[in-house]
Amino acid sequence: MKYLFYLFLLFSAIQTEAQEIITPQKKIISQTLSQRWELDSADKKGTFRLNYYKPFYITAGRWSNNPNFQPQSENPDFSVPVASPYNNYEAKFQLSFKSKVLQSLFWGHGDLWIAYTQVAHWQIFNTELSRTFRELNYEPELMLNFGLNANVLGFKWRTVGVSLNHQSNGRDLPRSRSWNRVIFHMGLERDRWMVVLRPWIRLPDEEDENPLATDFIGRGEATVVYTVKNHSLYVTARNNLSFNPNRGSAQFNYVFPIKNNLRGHLQIFDGYGETLIDYNHRQTTIGLGISFIDW
Repeated sequence: MKYLFYLFLLFSAIQTEAQEIITPQKKIISQTLSQRWELDSADKKGTFRLNYYKPFYITAGRWSNNPNFQPQSENPDFSVPVASPYNNYEAKFQLSFKSKVLQSLFWGHGDLWIAYTQVAHWQIFNTELSRTFRELNYEPELMLNFGLNANVLGFKWRTVGVSLNHQSNGRDLPRSRSWNRVIFHMGLERDRWMVVLRPWIRLPDEEDENPLATDFIGRGEATVVYTVKNHSLYVTARNNLSFNPNRGSAQFNYVFPIKNNLRGHLQIFDGYGETLIDYNHRQTTIGLGISFIDW
């Protein structure tokens, strides 16, 4: 039943957004920052409408060069004592929604949004473990976003804001992982380019399940998107902003047309923290699947 629930959420969201991301010629296009965040008066659509936030995709075949068989933590209570026979291959999918709940705050310049993102890593080919979900990451977020219209180094600076972010995997000891962050964000665009910067501050946690998460995953991320016709390239890089040692990750995505609105999705990841359970585990992964909505 839970698999059907996930599929229902996925296709409900796709149907909700269909009118906004398809042109009369049925070509899927990239949205501007104003369209995504309803910045200009022509793009405002009111509150409590379900919208997409981050990309939607399903990767049926994801290969890892170094699966995390026995997750460890600097907190010994959260170190797994026995290894699990995970496969190198699994499925991965991401769902992400947002909705504006308050509009035109602070003299008409700010909007308050709520968002939810879920990433699933599914050992669908692993009959030994009954095709279990290896990791599910849940990420609710409360965001205050302001529209701008300033020129910065040839780019148009369109958004700035702050969010309160919680991310966890909903597991029991010793596999439980979570953290809370205050994330600052800004968005810029120019022609076919879009840049989103998101530095963050981790909030204190008395029962710290992943003490060095920021040292491995990073203290911020940058997403750079290039779109031409029906092709999209986007890279998300995270870094701990430290020289000794310098850690983080990079994820490369290429979304390409197959037929009509069906698009393929190639994803390559290298570094730490592809999921919370892997926050201090480095691996390289390659996945091929289908993209429904990208940046």
